[in-house]
Amino acid sequence: MQLPRRQFLKYAGLLSSTVLNSSAATSKPGMPGPFPGRVIGVEHPGCIVSGAYQAEPVRKMMEKGMTALTGAPGWTDAWRYFFEKGDVVGIKVCPVGGRNLSSDAAVLHTVLDGLKEAGVAARDVVVFNRYREETFAAGIDKWIPSGVRMEFATEKYTETQLDMEGYDPEHFMEMAIIKPGENMIDPRYRRSYVCKIVTRQVNKFINLPVLKHHQSAGVTIALKNMSHGMVNNVNRSHLTPTSNVCGIFIPSVVSLPVIREKAVLHICDAVKASYHGGPSGKPQYIWEHKTMYFATDPVALDKTGLAVIDGKRTQVGMPSIALSKPDNASHYLNCQVEHIEIAGQLGLGVFDDKKIDVRRFTLS
Repeated sequence: MQLPRRQFLKYAGLLSSTVLNSSAATSKPGMPGPFPGRVIGVEHPGCIVSGAYQAEPVRKMMEKGMTALTGAPGWTDAWRYFFEKGDVVGIKVCPVGGRNLSSDAAVLHTVLDGLKEAGVAARDVVVFNRYREETFAAGIDKWIPSGVRMEFATEKYTETQLDMEGYDPEHFMEMAIIKPGENMIDPRYRRSYVCKIVTRQVNKFINLPVLKHHQSAGVTIALKNMSHGMVNNVNRSHLTPTSNVCGIFIPSVVSLPVIREKAVLHICDAVKASYHGGPSGKPQYIWEHKTMYFATDPVALDKTGLAVIDGKRTQVGMPSIALSKPDNASHYLNCQVEHIEIAGQLGLGVFDDKKIDVRRFTLS
């Protein structure tokens, strides 16, 4: 992966003084990126009508989010801050919520437009997810323009999760957690291998999560979309309501250099979001937040998202996720939101609220 310093210097003359004078802007690649602690939230009341995303309001939200994050004077400049001709860029979508709550076509198409503006050729864009079957079930395959590639690590979810065809034997996270009956001596059972899409096909990726509750991890936003969406052998991390190690599993995966150094941008689709019963999109727990979040720092983004979900839970009379107890829609004893704090301790981003700069905009 090329360091963005050369890009930054080449581009510096085009940037507004906001970026040039910002102490947050650095040349450090990957996470937490050039804007540690910065989160941009953009709301538009007209971005969804009768459950359908509206393309023009979404485009305005994306333009504001990208320019506010970078300080760039315009849409094209904002994308050129991160990407250039010759980059091969992955876009990690999030179809786990099914058709009710997945990455939306309007959002994905605007991201593709931004990459085109930056000079990235369609053939050098890879929209990807671990499971082909899951992605097709959400309808994402129908959104991909001609020339843009779609890739998958494996065909579908299975309980075994040890297939290696789509995974790289050279890049893995090892942890002494296995499923019952597996051989502890065999390293395959202790390891989660990174998909070849990330290790071999792209030099940068955009993380495109959805704002959601998660029964075992507490929330699934930027960090979990990477940890459980880019490696195999993940169900060992939350086997049962009492055998749950998401708190440490998630940051351990995301801190792998091949993931950490290629993660350039995180755009959280929170036009629709869920506050309970996740990660699937249960209609009774989905609300229209009508906001999108932008960051290079996944920890600050997830901390912000957690606060948003907890705020919604307070509105409906539910306890915070960290203090929640099992019920019919969420079965785990402890929802391990501590994965966000541990990721911060590993240097993946900023966890301290006093150091997180959330900038909110409302469009019309």
